[in-house]
Amino acid sequence: MNAEIIAVGSELLTPFRTDTNSLYLTDKLNTLGIEVHFKTVVGDDRARLGEAFRVALGRSDLVILSGGLGPTEDDINREVVAEVLVRPLREIEEIREHIEKRFARIGRAMSQNNMRQAMVPEGAMWLENKNGTAPGIWIDHEGAVVILLPGPPVELEAMFESECLPRLAPLAGGQRLRSRVFKIVGLPESEVDQRIAPLYKQYQNPSTTILATPGAVEIHLRASAASDEEAEAMLAELGDKIELALGEYVFSTHGESMEEIVGMYLVMKHKTVAVAESCTGGLLSERLTRIPGSSNFFLGGVVCYSNDLKMKLCGVPEILLAENGAVSKPVAQALAEGIRRRSAADIGLGITGIAGPTGGSPEKPVGLVFISLADERGTQIREFRFPGNREKIRHWASQAALEMVRRRVRSL
Repeated sequence: MNAEIIAVGSELLTPFRTDTNSLYLTDKLNTLGIEVHFKTVVGDDRARLGEAFRVALGRSDLVILSGGLGPTEDDINREVVAEVLVRPLREIEEIREHIEKRFARIGRAMSQNNMRQAMVPEGAMWLENKNGTAPGIWIDHEGAVVILLPGPPVELEAMFESECLPRLAPLAGGQRLRSRVFKIVGLPESEVDQRIAPLYKQYQNPSTTILATPGAVEIHLRASAASDEEAEAMLAELGDKIELALGEYVFSTHGESMEEIVGMYLVMKHKTVAVAESCTGGLLSERLTRIPGSSNFFLGGVVCYSNDLKMKLCGVPEILLAENGAVSKPVAQALAEGIRRRSAADIGLGITGIAGPTGGSPEKPVGLVFISLADERGTQIREFRFPGNREKIRHWASQAALEMVRRRVRSL
């Protein structure tokens, strides 16, 4: 079985809203072995939605529409689907009673337009919405399945879990899809592909996709098999070869973030870390504290933007700032050593740089960042030239700092 998802809503065609429902649905469908071949976003326009639905119905076994089931005039999904399938809308008394009872429970008067939600295409089955008034709709039509789901994620997800997954499982064909994500740092996308292409080209199943992401390169493997165990074995066979080819540049083998991996190593080695950040403005601390249980390894950090706070909070000597400037190797070293000394952490990190878009010079351009790591074995200092805008430079700097910790602690 293959699937297609149509997300409906004019707001999804603006810069302010993102279609997250299709990500959830794709994940759940993949667990059943159902591949999503197409995704479409359509505004609240009857003609365009009708065209998209007709195309989807002609090429996909399963078509899921999300959104457009509310009580207002721009909620057009049920009407458009009924028109395309030539199935008149019928009011279902049970739905009407369900909606009336819901309003009565919360002590609110029901608007007349809510009755639109009790209309269902002839021959369709309605799906209970335990978190809202809009019921879902399931239609078996000429060998295809059409599912209409409400747009709010809390409603869509609960309905799909309870009402759709049990019905879809017997239709999925018995194949299982499993995936695995490797993350690589320190190599460009082109070199990653050059190293592993001779390996993954030998396999049609699993399939391989390489993606460049902020701060890392990702390798996505997906295997299809008769059982989860067989699919996992196929992923392991190719995955082990890829990991061997890329060696120490692989920091994650199951999609974990860099901060998760660093936290794991710190806990394993019983080490603690503290940070002194300038150009990253607390981003490194924020990433480390995303991890549940980070208090076991993260002692704290300071954001010392001004030279005055670099001296007061981290003990950076004034003469270093005067002679080298705040963005320099000696200051990065002093930040790392100072925060380690004052926090009594096993590892101290210092970051200083120019995130832009202003403040650069020919000698010290935007994107220049110095990162230092201090521990009982000594102090490391690295110089980086990161491309991109302010946000990207700050992210790259935090990623590079975490990578320095990963390599340092891994070698203990």
